[in-house]
Amino acid sequence: MQDKSFVPFTEDMKRDYTILVPNMLPMHFRLIAAVMKTHGYNMQLLETSGPEIAQLGLKYTHNDTCYPAILVIGQFMHALQSGKYDPEKTALIMFQTGGGCRASNYISLIRKALKKNGMEHIPVISLSLAGIEKHPGFKLNIKVLRGMIYGVLCGDLLMSLVNQVRPYELEPGAAEALADRWTQRLAQELGSSGKINYRRVRARYREIVADFAAIPVERREAVKVGVVGEIFVKYSPLGNNDLERFLISEGAEVVVPGLLDFCLYSVYDAIMEYKVYGKRPLKYAIFKFAFNWLNTKRRDISDEIERSGCFEGWTPFEHVVALGDTIINTTVKMGEGWLLPAEMLELIESGCPNIVCTQPFGCLPNHICGKGMMKPIKELYPQSNVIAIDYDAGASRVNQENRIKLMLSNARTAAAAAQPPAPSAAEETKEACCV
Repeated sequence: MQDKSFVPFTEDMKRDYTILVPNMLPMHFRLIAAVMKTHGYNMQLLETSGPEIAQLGLKYTHNDTCYPAILVIGQFMHALQSGKYDPEKTALIMFQTGGGCRASNYISLIRKALKKNGMEHIPVISLSLAGIEKHPGFKLNIKVLRGMIYGVLCGDLLMSLVNQVRPYELEPGAAEALADRWTQRLAQELGSSGKINYRRVRARYREIVADFAAIPVERREAVKVGVVGEIFVKYSPLGNNDLERFLISEGAEVVVPGLLDFCLYSVYDAIMEYKVYGKRPLKYAIFKFAFNWLNTKRRDISDEIERSGCFEGWTPFEHVVALGDTIINTTVKMGEGWLLPAEMLELIESGCPNIVCTQPFGCLPNHICGKGMMKPIKELYPQSNVIAIDYDAGASRVNQENRIKLMLSNARTAAAAAQPPAPSAAEETKEACCV
């Protein structure tokens, strides 16, 4: 049933409206916004942060609401009240899955917040592949989706390389600065034309990898820490209290699965729907093609990363699926579903047994598929060192960081115990790799 507060985003609005985008992955979303600009949409990524965002979100929604929703609403209301945007020429956009997770209620919660502030006339666009709502002025066709996917691919590449260089760089901030420069350059290229030449894209991959390989680094041992969990708090510095930066400050190397993996997970869910229930064979054929196409693009990037000899590529997603299937049925798709324990297993198998599982307080899917799977994972992999951290407006940052420090201490103790005897001077060899 159509939401009574629904305000459509019309064709006329497309010409002169600014669409505000909540921040989750800055590099990825800047690239996606550039793609959308090519197709006539003026998108503005909100990068505000600080405790006032959560406080403003709490003002317009119940404190028992999902923490990411509180932050998203806080960012939107902060922007609309800042005076930077004309409320008569502004729209909001939010991704909506249509599943049983509370995230499917974000759109209604945002509209309620707008009404409380006397701005119920502002359109809230539901970005959903399921077509939950229809907006005449906002349509996703194959061309738009293809451009968005390339934005995600480039974002994942930059994120992976930054995380593999940042703990070891001799000049602090060099990796992030390079990523910013490449984000601007790629945004220009993706936003200059609707045409995407894949040969040129692959050439850009090679250039990006070469540039990161050229950053001077210090070769040393660092504890690897994987970050998994609910999609918003896993990626968003606002949602996880800048977790990646904190881990780097503690001398760790951060490993974060890419956003494309979540896209593949969503596509795979549609494939399993057909295999289990036998529904919609045409939809199955389309999603099967999309799954194979996305995997091909993902492998291309991983090959370029590994070819450098300096960085680690990505585990094939088909293997991630197989790992998940050993511990949880791959029809479990509520929230992050089977992907969450599958990512933990993949991290452990690839040499990263230390994992922070990030989850909003009270997030049922994540408490079941994340925290609830820690015991069977520990039974399979006794060396695993996994902690679940709840994020909420009322949660103590000091308590969160102290628990992470304890996990890091356990990781270093385990690494020291497993360390082989140091080689003699005659046996030492010089490392040729950059990282």
